[in-house]
Amino acid sequence: MITNEDEKSPSPVQQDSPDPNKEILVTEDTFVCLEKMHPVRGFFVGNLLDKLDDTVAAAMQPEGAPYPPGSIVQLIPTEVMIKHFKGWSTKTNDWEFFELDVSDEGSKIKVRGTTRVKNKFGGSCVACHQKAKPQWDFICEEGHGCDPLPIPDFLIRSVQRNDPRCN
Repeated sequence: MITNEDEKSPSPVQQDSPDPNKEILVTEDTFVCLEKMHPVRGFFVGNLLDKLDDTVAAAMQPEGAPYPPGSIVQLIPTEVMIKHFKGWSTKTNDWEFFELDVSDEGSKIKVRGTTRVKNKFGGSCVACHQKAKPQWDFICEEGHGCDPLPIPDFLIRSVQRNDPRCN
């Protein structure tokens, strides 16, 4: 029996946005080669609202900070977080999760939403990221309260270096 509304929808778009007026437009063209993003301690950030300096400042805060709307956070090419305007989703602190198919032709959104997106290991993105201590605004790094990734850093770096969109 399906009890989760997210599991009923065959669409790659989750229909649970509590306030669509606080949503930032995201299309497949939003997603770019990791080399075009700003690197921060092994992950990559950007900002859809031309506020990259604010996003980088939040990422660099040693005690944590809220990320501004429009922030894009990526560890690997196929998994992305985007921060919408305040009030978009209290469940995810306004973050939307994306699973992408990437190729040398670009990015295709496979699944997007707040609760139904899974990582490559089958785990729920939100289930892990909500474990981050509040000052880290759902961002998982060592010491932030999230579960450790089940793969070593050198494999993550290899996946990052081999982003097919960069060719």
